[in-house]
Amino acid sequence: MAKTIGILTGGGDVPGLNPAMKAVVLSALEDGYRVLGIRRGWGGLLNYNLDDPATHDYYIRELSRWDVRTIDRTGGTFLHTSRTNPQKVKGDSIPDFLKNSRLGKQVSDDGTMDYTDHVLKVLEHLGVEALVPIGGDDTLSYGARVHKEGFPCVCIPKTMDNDVFGTDYCIGFSTAITRSVEFLTNIRTSVGSHERIGVVELFGRNSGETSLFSAYLAYVDRAVIPEVECDIASLSEYLLEDKRNCPSNYALMTISEGAIIKGMDVIETGEEDAYGHKKLGGVGMIVAEEIKRRTGQHIMFQQPGYLMRSGAPDSLDRMVAMCYGNLAAQLLRKGDTGKMVALQNGCYTAIPIDYIMTGKKTVEVEKYYDAKKYRPDVKDIIGIPMFLQ
Repeated sequence: MAKTIGILTGGGDVPGLNPAMKAVVLSALEDGYRVLGIRRGWGGLLNYNLDDPATHDYYIRELSRWDVRTIDRTGGTFLHTSRTNPQKVKGDSIPDFLKNSRLGKQVSDDGTMDYTDHVLKVLEHLGVEALVPIGGDDTLSYGARVHKEGFPCVCIPKTMDNDVFGTDYCIGFSTAITRSVEFLTNIRTSVGSHERIGVVELFGRNSGETSLFSAYLAYVDRAVIPEVECDIASLSEYLLEDKRNCPSNYALMTISEGAIIKGMDVIETGEEDAYGHKKLGGVGMIVAEEIKRRTGQHIMFQQPGYLMRSGAPDSLDRMVAMCYGNLAAQLLRKGDTGKMVALQNGCYTAIPIDYIMTGKKTVEVEKYYDAKKYRPDVKDIIGIPMFLQ
């Protein structure tokens, strides 16, 4: 029987996931592999009950070339996704059939369990001999764990924040910037017509690349990013100056959802997810209200939110996704596993999976940002990488 590989997507959806999967599937089939699609990311393996056939058909789907023929024409992930972390499953997320199972190990006093042994047993049951997880640093960190347990993995990085350490580019980033620039350009219509200060909050937890790049490309007046603490008093004065200097008497700024404001905590809500993250969002509204209080100006606040990563991928995300998918298949063919495909200095390459956990990818402030005036400042174009990395 042909060798069998599994493929899954985890974390937030982004445009480009489907083209990446299509490339992996078609290349693998050409090489004689059998390909199984795993629904809902790592959650598909966690919730697969060896004794319940209904879960088998629900979470696992064998993929043919006809199953992926048209998936690249849309955004999102046709296999669906989740933020499941099998090595840190809280009590209310443990499947009933796994409660009190010998395949679980308690990892904290609150009853959080590690079900990696179950995941490995499911993979053995399915006959899967290698995995291709596609995700951000959280999803891929569990890929590193699975590889450490001796199971072959080749990972593909995706995140609209572009913040996976070790690669210059992650699937989804270009489309998110394209959407944001279009939004910023369009909102000038209303902000200018009403002569207001526009505040646009963009996704971005630890890295300010979405705020910075969007502001740079759309010629936005100010951009607040997580890497630099922002003083609202100074920011307000700059925006007033920007508004006065604009012939249409308005100003426009971006702010990352993970922005750090002087004298304030990072705005987080809800419980921590399986990877220890609370939901971000809301800092833009708070900053907008404070700017209004300080300046007396009317403010127009907007959050593009999930629209940043909705819809079909742009041409750059298609290109990178397809190349990442083909590269992942090539590595599998060579038996070169334990790797993450990547772009470095404009060239495709592969790096050890666990390298992603050795650092954090953030904006190089000294090269690309004016930390005093809160605005993009690309100081020298000669010799810099395409993605300002």
